[in-house]
Amino acid sequence: MKRLSILAVASLMFLGQSCNPNTNNENSANMIDTTKTEHYTFELSDKVTRQKVTFKNRYGITLTGDLYIPKNAGNEPLPALAISGPFGAVKEQSSGLYANQMAERGFVVLAFDPSYTGESDGEPRNVASPDISTEDFSSAVDFLGIQKNIDRNKIGIIGICGWGGFSLNATAIDKRIKAVATTSMYDMTRVMSKGYNDVVTLEDRAKTLEQLGEQRWKDAENGNPAYQPAYNELSGGEAQFQIEYHDYYMTPRGYHERSVNSGNAWTITTPISFMNMPILTYLKEISPRPMLLIAGENAHSRYFSEDIYKNASEPKELMIIPNAVHVDLYDKVDIIPFDKLETFFKEHLK
Repeated sequence: MKRLSILAVASLMFLGQSCNPNTNNENSANMIDTTKTEHYTFELSDKVTRQKVTFKNRYGITLTGDLYIPKNAGNEPLPALAISGPFGAVKEQSSGLYANQMAERGFVVLAFDPSYTGESDGEPRNVASPDISTEDFSSAVDFLGIQKNIDRNKIGIIGICGWGGFSLNATAIDKRIKAVATTSMYDMTRVMSKGYNDVVTLEDRAKTLEQLGEQRWKDAENGNPAYQPAYNELSGGEAQFQIEYHDYYMTPRGYHERSVNSGNAWTITTPISFMNMPILTYLKEISPRPMLLIAGENAHSRYFSEDIYKNASEPKELMIIPNAVHVDLYDKVDIIPFDKLETFFKEHLK
């Protein structure tokens, strides 16, 4: 394949530490029954139970998640949260860590694998769509709202990184969601179509779309999608945020064998769906439901949260975490403001 233009390069840089496509592409139906040795990147709280669940989205794709329930839950229905992200991660990583922490604080929490990734179904593997990702959040709300131990009028969502944008998009369209919070938020359609800090020119964009179109013909001829080239080791000279991603996804800190970003790969044509489908067109329709945006002071992604805050309607809040970088809000429990998240959701899910 010809070398991609600056826009595609920017997209691939964010899409993670890519590797060969043949790794961990098993059908998730074969992986539903996990054992006690299942790999999680965090320890389960002794105050919480965790159980594997499945549910279908509106497109008929079966999603797999982990449901975290407080052990001291009484007989009254509890408020609930759905969590996913970062983009290319799985529920055994950040979203599960968040779910574990929030369940300790009294919520029933569903952390789930998005369509086409992790243990969730969908073929081909490791492809993404802003529409389907938004739908995945609403289908998680479907699931939570029919559980007897959950108050369906008290459901919120949390989106981490690229799933921050999808969580806002889902909240705008799904009025059942009563409050939304994001951490290290990315607008994936913006970064794919305009590059980081919107530096991509119309000429760059046209060139990328031409190359992606050519790749579609190659995929059609081969009968299968091609995957991004290997990028699972640092070679020197990478941007600081790439080093930070590597430190999370490719080290024992956050590595998970099913994560797209942990040495697996997105399809080359994954950016296509994001190039002309802005997901935050109706951002103001989240109001009057509350929004909490959390970003690191030194995060390369900080401008996404700041711009959303400027453009959103009240009630809204922007919380900047001093000295934190983007991936600090993935797993550093001493930095992630879980007390703030608890207060926010308990105040607004009532």
